[in-house]
Amino acid sequence: MKLTRRKFIAASAAAPFVFSRASGIAANDKLAVGFIGVGTMGRGHLGNLLGRKEVEVVAVCDVVKERLDNAKNTTEKRYADRIKSGDYKGVKAYPDFRDLLAHKGLDAVVIATPDHWHVNTAVLAARAGKHIYCEKPLTQNVAEGRWLVEEIAKAKVTFQTGSQQRSEFDNRFRSAVEMIWNGWIGTVKTVRIGVGGPPKPCDLPAQEAPEGTDFDFWLGPAPERAYNEILCPKGVHSHFPAWRNYQEYAGGALADMGAHHFDIAQWALKKDGTGPVQVIPPEDPKTGAGLRFIYDDGIVMIHNEFLKGPDGKDIKADCIFEGTDGTIMVGRGQLDVRFKNGNTVKFPDSAKRVYASSDHKGNWLDCIKSGKECICPPEIGHRTATICHLANIGYRLGRKLKWDPVKEQFDDEKANKELSREPRAKWKV
Repeated sequence: MKLTRRKFIAASAAAPFVFSRASGIAANDKLAVGFIGVGTMGRGHLGNLLGRKEVEVVAVCDVVKERLDNAKNTTEKRYADRIKSGDYKGVKAYPDFRDLLAHKGLDAVVIATPDHWHVNTAVLAARAGKHIYCEKPLTQNVAEGRWLVEEIAKAKVTFQTGSQQRSEFDNRFRSAVEMIWNGWIGTVKTVRIGVGGPPKPCDLPAQEAPEGTDFDFWLGPAPERAYNEILCPKGVHSHFPAWRNYQEYAGGALADMGAHHFDIAQWALKKDGTGPVQVIPPEDPKTGAGLRFIYDDGIVMIHNEFLKGPDGKDIKADCIFEGTDGTIMVGRGQLDVRFKNGNTVKFPDSAKRVYASSDHKGNWLDCIKSGKECICPPEIGHRTATICHLANIGYRLGRKLKWDPVKEQFDDEKANKELSREPRAKWKV
């Protein structure tokens, strides 16, 4: 199984770098979309886009046959309800995403694979001229993130990283960022991010792969190993699989939700295109908490170490911003502003405002039509994922590291070896 199949290369080379309407499948005013990965997260995205009149889902892909069949049947049943005959067979099911990318008339793809597959899939989609919505964390390692950014720039396709806290959750995160930008808490000195710990090497026992599951394809660029249902659950499931806990495939709980909360921190600090300059792990890195990032302006960002209340207990929040004049605590169900000395603040007439977006997938679709940049383009997705990778490297090595956010290199030879991973030969793009 060679990655550069003749038919895939031919289809990619012929594809234009603007979306072409899906002849014979989608109506002329609709975007033809394919789904790569239809597990729990992918099914959620599928349900969302099936409800949008401007989209026609024309193809689905997964390495597990039951999930693939379920996505095809779900889509066809939904579309069958629109026509008098109640019968619709216009969705193609592909076990191989490269065949999906060669689907005639395809305009865009939604990528909801495990993290270790994001970049290879997105690069080939970009080369095929497809617009891309890709789940977060965007990358499995730092080097592939820079590669992805460069490939998207060459392809000139519209790309959205799935960091939907920038657009949704009742405007809490957006409001917090605007408060910080407009000086509500003065100068930010410290940021605290409440997410879980780093990943560990995969130590799961071997199991027999079920019929209809291509586990070698699931592994893709990751190291070869035997099947285990914790990594790739059997059939159609409703939970989020624990491949997220293993460093061969993802960045642990630290990256899974960190890709959301560190993203808000970088946004609020106006550091979307850069990063910290130092990574300082705690005295005992095995605790998986307390690592510090230092930015060039002295701001300190701390992983999973909270403020203490008057009772000595932790005051927890997804993101805590401590400034010279107050504190903002924000999460998916929380927005709490505490001013020092009882001060109150309001927005000035010429307030600084964030990018206007209240619907993350809607923003992607609008930008495909307009040609504008999405609220979370690949550079931002890459920089946020990099924060997570830096933290994990700091915990693994257990020593202070200097980081150059321009060169994207450490001052440490061993640490630099952790910035990339050689894929299995047959999956090298």
